[in-house]
Amino acid sequence: MSLSVPDLNLRVIAPALIVAISAIVVLLAELVTPAARKRWLGYLSILGLVVAAVAAIGLWGPSVSAFRGMVIADNFGIFLTVVIIIGAALSILLSMDFVHTHKIEQGEYYVLLLASVAGMIVMATATDLIIVFLGLELLSLPLYILAAFKRENGPSLEAGLKYFLLGAFSSAFFLYGIALIYGATGTTQLETLARFIKPSSAINDMLLVGFGLLLAGFAFKVALVPFHWWTPDVYEGAPTAVTAFMSVGGKAAAFGAFFRAFLVAVPAPAIDWRIALAVIAVLTMTLGNVAALLQSNIKRMLAYSSIAHAGYILIALVAAGSNGTTGALFYLLAYTVTNLGAFGAIIALSDGERERLEIADFAGVARGHPLVAAVMAICLLSLAGFPPFAGFIGKFLIFGAAVENGWAWLAVVGVLNSLISAYFYLRPVVQMYMHEPVEGWAEVRVAPLVGLALALAVFAVIALGLFPSPAIFVFAMN
Repeated sequence: MSLSVPDLNLRVIAPALIVAISAIVVLLAELVTPAARKRWLGYLSILGLVVAAVAAIGLWGPSVSAFRGMVIADNFGIFLTVVIIIGAALSILLSMDFVHTHKIEQGEYYVLLLASVAGMIVMATATDLIIVFLGLELLSLPLYILAAFKRENGPSLEAGLKYFLLGAFSSAFFLYGIALIYGATGTTQLETLARFIKPSSAINDMLLVGFGLLLAGFAFKVALVPFHWWTPDVYEGAPTAVTAFMSVGGKAAAFGAFFRAFLVAVPAPAIDWRIALAVIAVLTMTLGNVAALLQSNIKRMLAYSSIAHAGYILIALVAAGSNGTTGALFYLLAYTVTNLGAFGAIIALSDGERERLEIADFAGVARGHPLVAAVMAICLLSLAGFPPFAGFIGKFLIFGAAVENGWAWLAVVGVLNSLISAYFYLRPVVQMYMHEPVEGWAEVRVAPLVGLALALAVFAVIALGLFPSPAIFVFAMN
């Protein structure tokens, strides 16, 4: 009997491995760190993320797979890895003073965040459905705990419980879908599935049901209709710093795996899933934007905004092709820095543990905090798709890809939804600049690290909007 040694090329998984090791180092450091100096664990976490980003960039170039083709280091996955790391680093900068102010300053916070990042990277670089599932669970389990991290706060505990229960159901759907696909084809590797599913071959019902269950699992994680119901309650109840992180990192990782599964494993000529996804995109954009119009709580408004943006990104998957993928990659980067900037402004304007969560609470903010108000306004305008910000370029690329690939009507629906979204994104801006300040809010000092995160985020939003060509050229190389 001959023994085969698998290809254990650890360099391919170096970014995820470095983040996982960083989580262990932070966990051990927490044991010997005095309570008054827990913030240094945040700096240590950022250092680990920077090293992981350098390792990821070092992999840029020709694709390299390992572990019998289960994981790949290609430019698509490397880019998503860098986006996830950027989102995590900015989230930690926003968290370091937040956790101290809200009395949740524990080393476990950073350990859980890093563990989730490791799962996100695994999910974005996996080329086997089993590894995708492992990444999904690794990113989800820490987020369930982080959502309920304010253990003495009822809404936080409720958010964690709801996220856990609904996430468990979606994971079960996803795993059952993998089982059905394996039963129908005898493999879980995406490229092997592509060779099995040919336009000329008959597609059995077990395989169709399996991919339908996979779609349900992905739809839950990126908050597509009708699997979006958890999003507003979880975003509202979770600590704001956690909401900021989960709103960007999980979306980038899940969409990366979503794109791989449906563009690599399921050729559209064999199973034309594009019509179904186009309908889901329309429903997701429309429901997200219309529901956001009715919100008075800004975290719930941004939750429905997140749902709508998932619909926009789904247009890129429907359009497919290299221009669709490029548009989706740019959009995920733009959305990451923009959304973190918006949530960062909410954190910056907090009065101790008391946060401005009602849109009416932002009245007159521009008079006392003009720089924070400017950051908030720029990020909201970018989310709405106003030029010259990053959000406008992202939507232009996605809608342009839809038109070029024969989905003009879907681009029209996207543009109309963007017009609807302008109303609720402008409401906080109007409150900040055109209303008298409300009584009862003390003058707050913006923490230096929060200010740094806001400066980096707004710089990226403006730079990507004014000078998108270099970034688009890099993305087009994928």
